[in-house]
Amino acid sequence: MDSQLTLPDSSTTPTLHSALPKLNLNSRGYMVSFWYDWLLFLSPPVLALLAGIFISGSTFTKEHFLFWDQKYTGAGLFLGIIIHAHLVAVFFRSHANKYIFQQHRLRFLLVPLCVWGLMNLSPWLLVTGSVVATFWDVYHSGAQTFGFARIYDSKAGNHPLEGRRLDFWINQLLYAGPILAGVSMMDHFGDFNEYKDVGDIFFLSIPPWMQSHHAYFTWAVVVGGSAFVVYYIYAYWRLAKLGHTISWIKIYLLSSTGVVSIYTWGFNSWGESFFIMNIFHAVQYFGIVWALEKRSIVSVFGLKKSSYAKPAALILFLLCTGAYGYWVQALNTDYTMLWSITLTVSLMHFWYDGFVWSVRKAEL
Repeated sequence: MDSQLTLPDSSTTPTLHSALPKLNLNSRGYMVSFWYDWLLFLSPPVLALLAGIFISGSTFTKEHFLFWDQKYTGAGLFLGIIIHAHLVAVFFRSHANKYIFQQHRLRFLLVPLCVWGLMNLSPWLLVTGSVVATFWDVYHSGAQTFGFARIYDSKAGNHPLEGRRLDFWINQLLYAGPILAGVSMMDHFGDFNEYKDVGDIFFLSIPPWMQSHHAYFTWAVVVGGSAFVVYYIYAYWRLAKLGHTISWIKIYLLSSTGVVSIYTWGFNSWGESFFIMNIFHAVQYFGIVWALEKRSIVSVFGLKKSSYAKPAALILFLLCTGAYGYWVQALNTDYTMLWSITLTVSLMHFWYDGFVWSVRKAEL
């Protein structure tokens, strides 16, 4: 079946208006092409795991150096730049896309300014923004894989609502479950300790409470998660009996991502969980932004008439986002005004990425 399919929202699966960017899907079931999908969507989880294993214990991860008066390892600096570069890339989906931007100009201009202003006025809101960003990122990452899974499922010829909730919850389980049940839980909930700076005793009590009850969460995730996986397989077996076509590309995506997530977040055997999980997520995100927004990116850089428009635009896109990532790693976070900029970008990334694909739902 040769058709076009729009990328679904992280939490919905709308068919978007034809004026919005689309992915040209070929008959082989890939979003862009065999090589593009395997390079930027399907292989990154396993490749990131192998990269994390390769650098574990090396000078790249152990040896510290000064970078603009900040102490980093090579891996930490590289990861920080990539993370923040992919966060700011969302503005090429929202503000650089003229069609999207014109529909909700005030939302895209006023909300970030308000969020930034409030965090500057209130240290408590600044800390809260940091904590919210940590946990929103967990949800967002699972939702990204969910979006990919739904595209592959639809490409197999299935109804867009068939198995949608099953896929949503399996992705959240596979990504967030290992965090809640595994050794990396306190690396996430430890962010609540930032409330010490604003004297909030209630939120400071969350990390020790989570740590003391960790075993219960582990058993709940293992038992409940295992039961859901069994139910997920059974539910899809029933759907298949009713004519649902199983997308083996989706099966590979979910299986490989799930195994990497469980092994990395759950056990962190190589001590590089954040490197592994954030690297593959960022690579996938850059891949989807370029696939969908290349025309907008070419336009925003004024390269429409250039014979090398796409490669030049791609280089400039990566340089601009990379420069922002470099700047974030170089800045001194003691300056509230600067720190709040980075948090605003992070929060807008999570919101815009889901919002962009649902703005036209009411018109469908």
